[in-house]
Amino acid sequence: MALHVLENETLRVSVADEGAELVSVIDKRSGAERLWQADPAVWNRHAPILFPFVGKVVDGKYRLRGREYHMPTQHGFARDRVFACVQAVDDSVVHELSDTPETLESFPCPFRLRVRHSLDKAEPGRLRVSWEVENTGCETMFFAIGAHPGFLMPPDTRKEDCLIAFPGKQTLRYFSADPKGFALPDAIKTLELSDSAAPYGDDMPETWIFQDQHIERVELRRPDGSAFVALDCPGFPLLAVWAKAEGPYICLEPWYGRTDDAGFTGSVEEKPGEQTLAPGETLTYTYTITFFA
Repeated sequence: MALHVLENETLRVSVADEGAELVSVIDKRSGAERLWQADPAVWNRHAPILFPFVGKVVDGKYRLRGREYHMPTQHGFARDRVFACVQAVDDSVVHELSDTPETLESFPCPFRLRVRHSLDKAEPGRLRVSWEVENTGCETMFFAIGAHPGFLMPPDTRKEDCLIAFPGKQTLRYFSADPKGFALPDAIKTLELSDSAAPYGDDMPETWIFQDQHIERVELRRPDGSAFVALDCPGFPLLAVWAKAEGPYICLEPWYGRTDDAGFTGSVEEKPGEQTLAPGETLTYTYTITFFA
């Protein structure tokens, strides 16, 4: 697996050509790894890019412009593709993925996806991630895109003792997914926050999905209330929090688009959160991750 290393005085970041995936963040202040290391017995990813779907489609099928297509894999195909590295310097790397005859069979939209990972010059503990999606075809493109980074808990800290904080919020509404991974938006629950935070309890659903809650920042905090990771995602309409019961990690996932509703039989054009691009149009999406000592 080809890796590209970005480095400054605070972080050493590794990004793979496969999936343009962030695979390691070493904190030089402590020497500790800050990213989940893809234990295949628990969850075999680090921080996959979700494109051109977020989540699943019912029965592995979806409909677009009156035709049916198969997308058997969860979260689309970008995470399993080898991207071309088109630029690499000390503090940033850019990867690119375009359509192929194989991708067009399951996703009939010509596209170009560019992914940039860069270290923030003003804040050395911050990593910036940008996606540039271009419609290179001649019809409107429908797609979703999202992030799925998994963050390790601090040493000697259980995730059940950590707090998930949403600065500036007092209550939030969320829904979860059924055991097959499909959304249940009619079963809305309220998350009551204390000092803008809630404990990650083992009685929580595997996935919290916050839709249209205007969340611009989410933090993982130690039991004493100090933040060890913050993810800033202004403008993203959806945010998910996910973790399996096993493994010392929690995923913070900003999304544009989401998994199908349970039992959904409509077309992509009717799907909540779906993004659209006119022919020749480009959209850019950016979020940042700050690693605190």
